Amino acid sequence: MNNTNIVLALSAENIIKLTGLTMRQLAYWDKNGFFKPEYASENRKSPNSRVYSFEDAVGLRTISTLMNVYNVSYRHLKEVAEELSTCTARPWSELRLRVLKGRVYFDEPSTGNVRDALGNQYAFLEIIDVIQHVREGVEALKLRDAGQQGKFERHRYISHNRLVIAGTRIPVQSILEYVEDGYSPVEIVKRFPLLTKADVEAVIKNGKQAIAA
Repeated sequence: MNNTNIVLALSAENIIKLTGLTMRQLAYWDKNGFFKPEYASENRKSPNSRVYSFEDAVGLRTISTLMNVYNVSYRHLKEVAEELSTCTARPWSELRLRVLKGRVYFDEPSTGNVRDALGNQYAFLEIIDVIQHVREGVEALKLRDAGQQGKFERHRYISHNRLVIAGTRIPVQSILEYVEDGYSPVEIVKRFPLLTKADVEAVIKNGKQAIAA
C-alpha cells in the first residue's frame, strides 16, 4: 500500500476503536508473534505497554477487514504472513492486498502482477485499501467534548476504576510516568492523539494529588 509519513502513537484502546479487533486478539497476536506493535515496551504487563504506529493501525485494519468482511481464516492469514514477510517487514500496510474466495492475493513488487500469496495463480481482484479509513478514524478519535479537556474522571468499568483523562481510557498515572521521564507536553500529545496540551498540563499540575485523593 502507498502510505504517507504519519508519525503517530496509538494505544491498544485506540486500535480497538479503529479496527474492531479485541484486546484479547491484540494481546494474543503480540504474544505469538503474528503482529507485534512497533513501540512496545519489554514489560508487556505495564500500563500502555503496547503502543502502535499509524502503519500498525493500517495493517491491523487490513487484517480485521480480511477476517470480518472477506471471511479469511486466521490460519490462512498466519501462513500468508510468513510468505509476505519475505517481501517487506510490513506486509499488511505496505503491500496492495486482494482477496478471492477466502484467499489472499497481493501485487508482487518485482513484477507488478497479482499473485496468490501461497501459490503461483494470478488474478485481478478488488484492491483492499484502508489507509483513508484509518486516517478518518484517527481524526474521529480526537473529537472530545471541550469541557472534558484538562479534567480527570473515574468509571467503574474503565481501566479498573483507575483515574483517567476525562473522555479517554488513558490513566493519569501513565501520563505522569512520561512527564517524569522528561517528555514535554507536545511529545506526550504526539504519543497519545486523544490528549490535548491542556490535559497534559493538568496532569503536571494536579495529577499526583488527584490520584492520591
